Amino acid sequence: MGGVSLSNPALLLDQYRIREEPYYRPLKDEVELFGAAYANRMPVMLKGPTGCGKTRFIEYMAWRLGRPLITVACHEDMTAADLVGRWLLDAEGTVWSDGPLTTAVRLGAICYLDEIVEARQDTTVVIHPLTDDRRVLPLEKRGELIHAHSDFQLVISYNPGYQSAIKDLKESTKQRFAALDFGYPDRPAETEVVSREAGIEPNLADLLVKIAQHSRNLKGQGLDEGASTRMLVNAGRLIGCGISLEKACETTIVVPLTDDADTRNTLRDVISACA
Repeated sequence: MGGVSLSNPALLLDQYRIREEPYYRPLKDEVELFGAAYANRMPVMLKGPTGCGKTRFIEYMAWRLGRPLITVACHEDMTAADLVGRWLLDAEGTVWSDGPLTTAVRLGAICYLDEIVEARQDTTVVIHPLTDDRRVLPLEKRGELIHAHSDFQLVISYNPGYQSAIKDLKESTKQRFAALDFGYPDRPAETEVVSREAGIEPNLADLLVKIAQHSRNLKGQGLDEGASTRMLVNAGRLIGCGISLEKACETTIVVPLTDDADTRNTLRDVISACA
């Protein structure tokens, strides 16, 4: 494969290790459940809305378990070759380059496929042999069958809010995973997270959370999604740099969430009322 040689797997995996403990506030028993799933090398699906902490959770768990984490941001143009690898031309001729999934399978990392529903359904089929008792990855173009390293685990994230005929996982895929539900924290917990991550006072963080909760009530009434925890952290960071609350929320919440003029005005009214 390209990059660091497989003859030195420790050096290759080292770049995927998380050095410092990521901040994560447990909400229920997700840490315990994921730890048990990893002990059994069970594939896990993280279900929840955008920006609610799924990625931070898997980063925290990789650090806690002491395992390298290889993350793939899925998108609609992603092919199976992007995951498993492809033949490439270089100065020495044709060489095989492992994809991120293959690297994780060979060397024993956690592979995290972020927003798997964005990938084409024919692409996700390649993970099926890894998610049952076989734990194998066929490389058809290379004529190789890789048996997963004993430390390998597959994790995917999935936003149920995107369910539709063209943006949903097949049942044959979903039923292969243990699933953990994620949502936005309750108000005190989300206030703590926003205050800690944005570096702002708790009373200001609580105000942002109040705005977010009102925006989430507009889901299905002009909004596909309400303001996420990530948006609140971004707003808090702008406020910490001297930007006014209204301008910070306009930039990080109102404009990103919708292009509809009426819905934007509704959100502005919410912000004004809360402020």
